[in-house]
Amino acid sequence: MSFWIEDLRHAARRLAKARSFFLTVTLMLALGIGATTTIFSLIEGILLRPLPFRDPGSLVQLGEHVGENPGIGITARDIRAYSTEAQAFSSTGAFTGTSFVLSDGPAPENLAAARLTSGVFPTVGVGPLLGRVFSRQEEDARAQVAVISYSLWTNRYHRDPRAVGATIELDRKSYTIVGVMPRDFEFPLQVGRLNQAQLWVPMSLTSEELSEEKAGFWGYRMVARLKDGVSLSQAAQDADRVSRQIMSSFPPSMSKIHIHGDVQLLSEVLTGKTRPLLRVLLIAVSVVLLIACANVAILMLVRAVRYHRDYAVRLALGARSSAILRDTVQEGLLLSLSGGLLGLIFAGMAVHIGSHSLAESMPRTDSISIDVPVALFTLCIAIVVGVLCSLVPAFVALRTNLVAGLKDTVSTATGAASHARLRSVLVVSEIGVALVLLIASFAFVRSYQKMLSVDLGFQPQHVLVAGYRLPQEQYATDASVERFNRELIEQLSKKPGILTVGIGDNLPSSDDSGMAAYTLEGQSVQGWKLKFAAFGTIYGNYFQALGIPLIGGRTFTDEDRADSPLVIIVSQSMAQHSWPGQKPIGKRMHAGNPGKNLPWATVVGVVGDTRIGSRDQKADDHWYAPARQPAILFGPALPQSRAIPAAGSIVVRAAIPPETIIETVRHTVAEIDPQLALNQVRSMADVVSKTEAPRRIMTELIGFFALGALILALTGVYAVVSFSVTLRAQEIAIRMALGAQREGIVKLVLRSGVRLALAGSALGALASLATAQLIRSYLFSVSPTDPWLYTASIFLMIGMTFIASAVPAIRAASSADLINALRSVP
Repeated sequence: MSFWIEDLRHAARRLAKARSFFLTVTLMLALGIGATTTIFSLIEGILLRPLPFRDPGSLVQLGEHVGENPGIGITARDIRAYSTEAQAFSSTGAFTGTSFVLSDGPAPENLAAARLTSGVFPTVGVGPLLGRVFSRQEEDARAQVAVISYSLWTNRYHRDPRAVGATIELDRKSYTIVGVMPRDFEFPLQVGRLNQAQLWVPMSLTSEELSEEKAGFWGYRMVARLKDGVSLSQAAQDADRVSRQIMSSFPPSMSKIHIHGDVQLLSEVLTGKTRPLLRVLLIAVSVVLLIACANVAILMLVRAVRYHRDYAVRLALGARSSAILRDTVQEGLLLSLSGGLLGLIFAGMAVHIGSHSLAESMPRTDSISIDVPVALFTLCIAIVVGVLCSLVPAFVALRTNLVAGLKDTVSTATGAASHARLRSVLVVSEIGVALVLLIASFAFVRSYQKMLSVDLGFQPQHVLVAGYRLPQEQYATDASVERFNRELIEQLSKKPGILTVGIGDNLPSSDDSGMAAYTLEGQSVQGWKLKFAAFGTIYGNYFQALGIPLIGGRTFTDEDRADSPLVIIVSQSMAQHSWPGQKPIGKRMHAGNPGKNLPWATVVGVVGDTRIGSRDQKADDHWYAPARQPAILFGPALPQSRAIPAAGSIVVRAAIPPETIIETVRHTVAEIDPQLALNQVRSMADVVSKTEAPRRIMTELIGFFALGALILALTGVYAVVSFSVTLRAQEIAIRMALGAQREGIVKLVLRSGVRLALAGSALGALASLATAQLIRSYLFSVSPTDPWLYTASIFLMIGMTFIASAVPAIRAASSADLINALRSVP
């Protein structure tokens, strides 16, 4: 053991004397290992780390396929059927998202929340940190109890244990806090932090939710735990069996609807869309690490050739080959461990910065950290890299020619010119691999540009949006809801800088929209097929506020009241799909399937297409109804019932930046209802930016990795060409002494660099063609084999290689180097 320690000391001394070499190699490895560690920390935190539940591998989410629409939730009526009839699960629980206005603080605050059946907590296997969870008896008795999150307990109650038993005002009703959940408990699991539930209340389904009118509302989901020995496919078959029983009890109005049970692992529901993105990033960062390793191998090879005389002397004095191999490996390990440590620091900084920017576009960002598994991964990578990079110089050292080596002539020693081919192969490989990543980067950039060129269908500039929800107790009738809407729009419209105001219960490009089935007039019952379209009820100048263009007909007016003919507006794509080749104005349709006894509504306008999500998705069919005509959805409303939507988004178009009117909107709402809280007050440009974040982030990361790969590859070219010039210094000096012009010497050196670039580009182009299918599904309106991508990337690579070769080429033709080289000619 002592001789290993002594050898490590010698290796450290040698590296201390070669500070430039040590710093260069350490930084290269830090870049490659740090980038790899950063991506692995994402994979470990999001994909590999178990969900914070008991035995998370047996947890599944239940939903339904409705017609040809997968991934729909379940109805309130279905909850009892799956809970009692399904045999594949040991326990089940249902949930749905909601929100509450916390009104007993210094200012009203909107809190994301969830309604749960009492079976959710036992199913996921997580108990409270303090107190208890609510019981089945409390749920059946509609007890007003709540379980709060650790963050709410910390921020509001400062971790005071006496919070359990305290009352909290939610939607102006008193709830009793019965428990506090642990710090890492999140449910329902979802992407982003904005909508993470801060408290949980009993589901306590109402008679309205269980009514026939709500039988077609798939707004709930279920979590279940598989019984021991039950596979996912068996559970799916069991859920499908229950779904057939549910269909047999459908009311006549739903007789044309077919459903199938849908069972997915809970972890897959959360991370399924993120997994492909992380896979691509891991491949990209592996390319960077590979190029960094090749660069380090080249530099260590050059260093080994320069120290050929030391190796020759040691071998001549009887040193064993194993001792030289051990020295080389130890030197490589010192370099790689130094690079790994620095890379770990870089990764920690990147994770700290990235976790905030990724918070709303990736799930489980709170779980991303540089923990023990990530540190061990970095250590393993550093050791493997150190050993592999040491093999190349070890190979040179062991093949040193003693006679040539003892003459102290670098240019003639075995391990110098004889290893030029190995150096060239490494550089060509670097260029080829870097070109693959460069082509992919150009493809992603072009794809992102194509997406940005797609018309959103509305104008998000100078638009502010704010969410709101009116509590049932204070706004129990349509008249009270309409009074609030009318007064809000009137007051905001008078404010300076505000151009127009509207209210709607959905927003384009927000990844959130209600969906409604519909029936066209003239369709036969037998020929009807279930189709969904995005649906919204609007009030005021909604289309004008968002800048959605009117294509034909008219928009809603104040005359479109509950006692006037029912009217709707459809999007251009829905008009084309529903009445191809016909004028949609004057056509009629009604909500739901043909069995629904709902009134017909007449199309009075056609507006431009918008999208539920980002603009790289196809335009969605939309139809809109005036908020003051709830009969379109519910039939004739009861005089005292609340049928007008009492939640949604306030949309304000301003002549000034939207951020400057936030306080104006808040103050106006407070004047009307001081206890009403707004949520997610932001510009519409921010809404669009959030939906486009996944593609933007992928493009930025791939571009960053491609830039790193390009820099590393060019560093390798520079190192090889520079060393080649050093080896040929005497040859170049003799050429110039015999009359060769400096321009000719420069061209001679540049040709060697360009040859490397051409060979590497050919290799990279072939590799890109072979791997094009890996990124095809991630691109929008761009082919991964587009000749322009290849042409631009190859020209850039050759041009940058030319520049990297120019510095040693010019130095080779300098007079100072000529004089020094001629002095060394024997």
